[in-house]
Amino acid sequence: MSGAGKKVADVAVKATKGIDWDGMGKLLVSEEARKEFSKLRVAFDEVNHTLQTKFSQEPEPIDWEYYRKGIGNRLVDMYKEAYDSIEIPKFVDTVTPQYKPKFEALLVELKEAEKISLKESERLEKEIAETRELKEKIATMTADEYFEKHPELKKKFDDEIRNDYWGY
Repeated sequence: MSGAGKKVADVAVKATKGIDWDGMGKLLVSEEARKEFSKLRVAFDEVNHTLQTKFSQEPEPIDWEYYRKGIGNRLVDMYKEAYDSIEIPKFVDTVTPQYKPKFEALLVELKEAEKISLKESERLEKEIAETRELKEKIATMTADEYFEKHPELKKKFDDEIRNDYWGY
């Protein structure tokens, strides 16, 4: 196997082992997100399979003697010389160094967005709990009890009554 092909195949194998597809799938909320995630997984598997099959195999060696018998030494020697003179350039990654800082910056931004999202989730969970509690108690709750929990509404209503503003 060629060095670059082997390296690509090895990276693909390591990448596959490092992905927790099920764990990521559990984080998805909407059905549309699940569909897109499924498409991503299928595309990843197809690319990974292609990398494994195309780049992990050595090419079959050319049987020069077979061609010498049918074509002749001179022409086969010319092709063999040309074939042997072919030098496949080594892959030099010039893209990763350009995008690595951008990727690292995005990771930092992602962590910050995650923290903000978790705080917002906590706030919304509290709000949901308060709303459920209010929903259970509203049938038997007095106005004074309600205004204890929502003093800003009591102030608003008191101001409207004091200013003789009745909404019409």
